[in-house]
Amino acid sequence: MAPRITIRFAAVIVALLHAYIGLRLLPPLPIPLAVKILGALWLVVSSVLLPAALMARRVSQPWSDRLSWAGMLAMGLFSSLLILTVARDLVLAICALAGWHPPALTWMSAAATLALALLVTLAGFFNARRLARVKTVDVPIASLPDALHGFTIAQISDIHVGPTIKRPYLERIVERVNGLRPDAIAVTGDLVDGTVRELAAHTAPLGQLSAPDGVYVVTGNHEYYSGAPAWIAELRRLGLRVLMNEHVVIERGSAALVLAGVTDYSAGQFDPAHRSDPERAIAGAPAHAALRILLAHQPRSAFAAAPAGFDLQLSGHTHGGQFWPWNLFVPMQQPFVAGLNRHETMQVYVSRGTGYWGPPKRFGAPSEITLVRLVKAAP
Repeated sequence: MAPRITIRFAAVIVALLHAYIGLRLLPPLPIPLAVKILGALWLVVSSVLLPAALMARRVSQPWSDRLSWAGMLAMGLFSSLLILTVARDLVLAICALAGWHPPALTWMSAAATLALALLVTLAGFFNARRLARVKTVDVPIASLPDALHGFTIAQISDIHVGPTIKRPYLERIVERVNGLRPDAIAVTGDLVDGTVRELAAHTAPLGQLSAPDGVYVVTGNHEYYSGAPAWIAELRRLGLRVLMNEHVVIERGSAALVLAGVTDYSAGQFDPAHRSDPERAIAGAPAHAALRILLAHQPRSAFAAAPAGFDLQLSGHTHGGQFWPWNLFVPMQQPFVAGLNRHETMQVYVSRGTGYWGPPKRFGAPSEITLVRLVKAAP
């Protein structure tokens, strides 16, 4: 009963927010009444599509995906409309307090809000659906052996194969990653939004990933929402090495690199046996290893990884915020949002993600395929 009450409550809130947008933006516009009615009807449809999209998996295919597409597109536009409408009201309030209120300000600001929301949504859609660009990141390492200088790891993360991301989208990613010819490939979680039965045909291209020193995967929180044990088995069937609180040793002549992986930070909530454990992941690693790298989906794994002795952590999860202003809220949960950071003596690189979640929209946080290159630190 509780989930139904929660869904109904959320639907009421969504409807009220749509009503707020309509009441604040439509009346001031100098447009025909018929156009205003169409705008109001769209807001009604949008308020229904948003909760419907979140429950779309209860509908049989292909209607499930079509409903998800419609709802997620509506969600992207609604998000920008809501933020910009609130911002407009704040500006109008400040102008009123300052005693400055030109006659055209009300309708012009309403028109500008609508236009800007549409432009941001269209730009965000293009940015989300295009193939992620390659971002090369040099990570300086003190006392890095010559044999490991220039070692590369191609990192992909947060693809979210599911209702709006299918096989063709993933095939392009795999082709570009293989074209980089990295020494190793790391997939740092949140590959899927759906079950193996629903998505196996669409994740099959992952089996084409290839690198001389291996292709490694760690679980993200969305794997646990989607049935992690089945996905772990499926990824292994495809030939990928799933690191479950364990490590491998990569050797270059007399130099050794430890590459470890942990389960998602929240995995223990789904299965106590999967509790994320950086200490366990590094246990038994050779003491002479020149570098210890951890693959961990969430950046906040760094709090346990640094004391465990890791030198570098590769993470994802945040999407870089995906689109403004949600990037401003990421620090409430994670210590880092994107890019190369430092926690104590350990460096942490956080990918903005290679796909997207929810609305097909990226604005101010471009997707990326990361080519991490180990280099000697300047003396």
